[in-house]
Amino acid sequence: MDKPKKQRKAQTPETVRSLPGEAQILEFLSQQKGRVGKREIARAFDIKGAQRIELKRLLKDMTERGLVGRESRNLQSSGRLPPVTVIEVTTVDDDGDLIAMPANWDADRDGAAPLITIPFKPTKERGAENRPLGLGDRALAHIDGGPGSENDAPYSARIIKKLEGGPSRVLGVFRIARGRGMRVQPVEKKNASELSVLPGDDMGAKSGELVSVDIVGGRGSLRRARVRERLGDMSDQRNISLIAIHQHNLPNRFRERTLAEVDSLEPFDSKGRTDLRHVPLITIDPVDARDHDDAVWSEPDEDPANPGGFRVIVAIADVAAYVRPGSALDREARDRGNSVYFPDRVVPMLPERLSADLCSLRAYEDRPALACTMVFDAQGEKRSHRFDRVTMRSASKLSYEQAQAAIDGRPDDTSGPLLEIVLKPLWAAYAALSKARRRRGPLELDLPERKLVLDAHGLIERVVTPARLDAHRLIEEMMIQANVAAAESLEKAKLPFIYRVHDAPSVEKLQGLAEFLSSINIPFARGQVVKPKQFNQILERVKGRDDEHLVNTVVLRSQAQAIYTPENLGHFGLNLRRYAHFTSPIRRYADLIVHRALITAHGFGKDGLSPQDIEQLEETAELISAAERRAMAAERDTVDRLIASHLADKVGATFSGRIGGVTHAGLFVTLAESGADGFIPAATIGKDYYAYDETRHALVGRSTGETFQLGDVVEVRLVEVTPVAGGLRFEILSHGRPGTPFAGGRRSSLPGVGRGKSRSGAGARSSAAASKSKRRSKKG
Repeated sequence: MDKPKKQRKAQTPETVRSLPGEAQILEFLSQQKGRVGKREIARAFDIKGAQRIELKRLLKDMTERGLVGRESRNLQSSGRLPPVTVIEVTTVDDDGDLIAMPANWDADRDGAAPLITIPFKPTKERGAENRPLGLGDRALAHIDGGPGSENDAPYSARIIKKLEGGPSRVLGVFRIARGRGMRVQPVEKKNASELSVLPGDDMGAKSGELVSVDIVGGRGSLRRARVRERLGDMSDQRNISLIAIHQHNLPNRFRERTLAEVDSLEPFDSKGRTDLRHVPLITIDPVDARDHDDAVWSEPDEDPANPGGFRVIVAIADVAAYVRPGSALDREARDRGNSVYFPDRVVPMLPERLSADLCSLRAYEDRPALACTMVFDAQGEKRSHRFDRVTMRSASKLSYEQAQAAIDGRPDDTSGPLLEIVLKPLWAAYAALSKARRRRGPLELDLPERKLVLDAHGLIERVVTPARLDAHRLIEEMMIQANVAAAESLEKAKLPFIYRVHDAPSVEKLQGLAEFLSSINIPFARGQVVKPKQFNQILERVKGRDDEHLVNTVVLRSQAQAIYTPENLGHFGLNLRRYAHFTSPIRRYADLIVHRALITAHGFGKDGLSPQDIEQLEETAELISAAERRAMAAERDTVDRLIASHLADKVGATFSGRIGGVTHAGLFVTLAESGADGFIPAATIGKDYYAYDETRHALVGRSTGETFQLGDVVEVRLVEVTPVAGGLRFEILSHGRPGTPFAGGRRSSLPGVGRGKSRSGAGARSSAAASKSKRRSKKG
């Protein structure tokens, strides 16, 4: 009877916690010279009875993760990595080689992890499936080199196989909870369950730090994690964007070779360039713009054959003068794809010396540029264009508001001297271009964007909806015209380049739109070749109606996503047959490729398209399209977290909002004042069962017909805030509109439990999804 009692005692939590940690086991193995197995480990740590089962599970877990091997358990005895080990890809070097680290490395015990190079093997086949490893991937590899090898060569790896289903990597905030030990709160909204961290697995992390962890065990609601990397202090709200940077693997540190290359750059050579310093080009940008890559100027055309016409010059920073094909700068810019803009910081495509200095069109300073000179007639139709490689000097830097105020009769000391000679001619040219734009009929959606204004502490001071000014439209239209001119010139020169394409809506999306419009008695002929003007007619029809916002949102969601590709598919939204991004090479790699193509097409120098640029064009387009999607997701997530932090002390408060999304699981609501997005589980709405009417984008009561539809204005109460994940949960206070009971669709799993009463447990998981938002660039 005594023995069973001892076994039961061995299974108590206190005894289980006395098992050695992984660090202790590895330290023990490193000190042994002979064969070591479970028996020797159990004897060394006095593990008996049922604890042997726990030890067996722990060793199996360590073996699967490559911490110990079946042949040799002594991973560190020789001072070198074992000949076969598990590695994880962490970065890409300047030569395109993948750089990895041992997948499991105790930096506190063993110091900095050794770097392992996986030599790049070029392949003619394109696509991710032909690149067996990417950032974050794990693989079993043969290890060569290292200390004690011939010439002490650096470590290199030959991949045996890529590993699937390894330890899950999670980003979260480390907390020390009184009475509960160490915890990590994941930042992913869909992964809200806390993780437990045992002593020895915390890497010295402090409460409030953002950490990267591996999930290494545990079942049920509390899984076990090991801290892999400490990333920054989240108690400082100015670091909120760090979450998105690490979550989306944004490269936010430039490689040493890149920075060394920047340090060696010399000012551009003006030899062979057209001198435009006498032309008073000006930059017009947001008041908080971090870089200035475009400048504009206009004058009436003096050609008597073009009465009422205009000459317009759009000058764009000549980034190609500094970022040469194949250089370290070029390789890193291609990897980054674009700059990423957060409310509190920017992750730039180019180092600051280039983006904010050498390439930025700063006022009163000589800068290299590519200039597109275009001639338009009085109706805004382009008669001709040409490109030049120039030296320019910006006459002034204005904000949109400054320029608009001057035109509206409120000039200041900066804009006043420019009013007659620069601003009025620009507005006159824009008036002509506007006529052509109206005839062209691009898609004209009216969905105002909100902007966060932060205080000195990185917290939201206020949320504003900037006015859409003619100054914005002027710059946008002139950039569009320059982009079209670039595409036309390159097609004429028969040079390959990257288009910015926006395909027409798919048949499926058009069918869904037609069904929705039919539900609100707006006809939309199916089977026709759709043009943007058909959408504009619908949008004009609902202007001023209660459902105006609803229709704008549904039309937006019917559109395809714009991408980069070497194949010309046209730009549906702008209603253009050809279009290429040319106007922002400081922040978009696509524009840099177009600049190089123009340099080659016009014989402007030897720094045009390289053979490698051309060979990799399709792959480059795929990379930068993915980088753009990654940037948009990171920017959106950061805004969600900032707003959630802003509302954290307002739980219980009521707000006015608008339904911005509808699914069978519930409603997404966007608050009117802050633009914050939150979720209302269907199970907490009213006392009915609510079915999802996909055609009408609505939840409809099966018994009562009570309807909550996309675009409806509602009153909600804030129930729960998860700032780390950027999640908000509301309960609805408004009644739905009367309707007919709906028996179809997908039903919510539980009936509501009364208005104002939320069902416990539905919150943190359901506050997950923030509704998707679209952002429009000022420059097409």
